[in-house]
Amino acid sequence: MTGVDTAELPALAIRGAALFFPLLPLIALCLLRPPGRRETAAMIVATAWSLLALVPLNLVALHIGWWDFHAEGAVWQGIPVDLLLAWAVLWGALPALALRYLPVPLLVVVLVWFDTLFMPLAEPVVVLGPWWVLGELAGTAVGLIPALLLAHWTLRGTLVHTRMWAQAFLALGFMVVLPVAVAAPEVAGLSGPVLSAAVQALALASLPGLAAAREFAAVGNGTPLPYDPPARLVTSGPYAYVRNPMQATVVCVYLVLGVLHPVLLLGAVVALACAAGFAAWHEGAQLRAAFGERWEHYRRGVRPWVPRWRPWPDRAEGALYVAAECSVCREVRAWVEARRPVRLRVSPAADHPEVLFRLTYEDTLGNRWSGVRALARALEHVNLGWALVGWALSLPLVRHGVQLCTDAFGGGPRASRPETVAR
Repeated sequence: MTGVDTAELPALAIRGAALFFPLLPLIALCLLRPPGRRETAAMIVATAWSLLALVPLNLVALHIGWWDFHAEGAVWQGIPVDLLLAWAVLWGALPALALRYLPVPLLVVVLVWFDTLFMPLAEPVVVLGPWWVLGELAGTAVGLIPALLLAHWTLRGTLVHTRMWAQAFLALGFMVVLPVAVAAPEVAGLSGPVLSAAVQALALASLPGLAAAREFAAVGNGTPLPYDPPARLVTSGPYAYVRNPMQATVVCVYLVLGVLHPVLLLGAVVALACAAGFAAWHEGAQLRAAFGERWEHYRRGVRPWVPRWRPWPDRAEGALYVAAECSVCREVRAWVEARRPVRLRVSPAADHPEVLFRLTYEDTLGNRWSGVRALARALEHVNLGWALVGWALSLPLVRHGVQLCTDAFGGGPRASRPETVAR
């Protein structure tokens, strides 16, 4: 018999219906009112989070028997790819647009009810185990609810640091974990020392991109997503050294991965081509339109791919406040000044209008960092080598550990001057 086996028609019908069910209302909502930039950003992050959560969820479900798939064609690791994408749209883009009309809690209830009602009807493609409801609850907790919260925060422009870290996690998943799992799963079987060295090299290669994303959030009040960009031109952090730090980081990450498996070198080529095209479009249109001559001035001073050794001389200025009566602090000040930092003003902490309790760094926008984080920010004004050290010190667990050690060895908080008691 040629063509499609009639025995397969019910399965094909179920897979087709599952794919088009979330797409049709999504298209209808877009036609009813085209999504704006923030809605587009919310749709992207919600769908990406859902997809990244659904992959391990289904792998676990298959392993412990929450459910099973009986499908042929377009299947990866036993999971029908079309059903996976449809599920991601159902839990991502569609509810992100539906937030126009319904609040997050109600959407969660509606979507869980829909899944609970219709998953049993997906046989013979989806065969449910006796404890499949536990899988539904797990998926709701790690996939649906975080995706909707990300969409909600993106639509309202709130919790920018949380959104930035979520996007960094998504970048790790989609640009490192999934490509390795799909194209080179044997990498996970490398010997311990090789794998450890690879992880350290990847961490080092990722530092500029992660620091650039943090700079977008802290200084620009935006995220790396083009539809949710910074509101200000960011010239500090990695942007004082290279114009495209995040794109360059992706290329470097794939070069490191390519050492582990040659096929992953293709990722570096694709990333470079896509990043170059995106950078040309983004720089030529959005940044020039948004920032005009300031952008052109920055563009003339900072290269797109090859970093400077010293920071751009016109980068955003910073101020480091150091307690003059603290001997350790004075040594830190002398060390920093001896390296001729660029656009860094070093002043006694007593000159600050407020009473400071730690080494403090401030930028021109009023953002403030203290302790180890302040030193890390000051290192960005020295050169690329010390900037890398500063970006590593700024990582959450690293900075907390270093700060704890610093406090234990006598670098704890102390007032920069006696506090004035109001009478």
